[in-house]
Amino acid sequence: MSDRITVEELSELMKKAAGVTVAPEELQQRYDTGFDALGIDSLGLLGIVGELENRYGTAMPPDAEKSKSPRQFLEQVNGALMAGA
Repeated sequence: MSDRITVEELSELMKKAAGVTVAPEELQQRYDTGFDALGIDSLGLLGIVGELENRYGTAMPPDAEKSKSPRQFLEQVNGALMAGA
């Protein structure tokens, strides 16, 4: 398991935790699009954070669930994982 979350993983988590299907390619193209525009609300984001915490056995940054875009989310989460590695 890598210590960085990829766009593909985020896409998979969005589907699993929030029930929203966005292809990784589309997510990459819409990297700075707001999660709300992608159909993810704050509860969905909380679900994604919870999944990651279970998967990696570590707390995610408190601001992760307030991220506005996939780019911001991945930067925060990957920053935390790199720091904790």
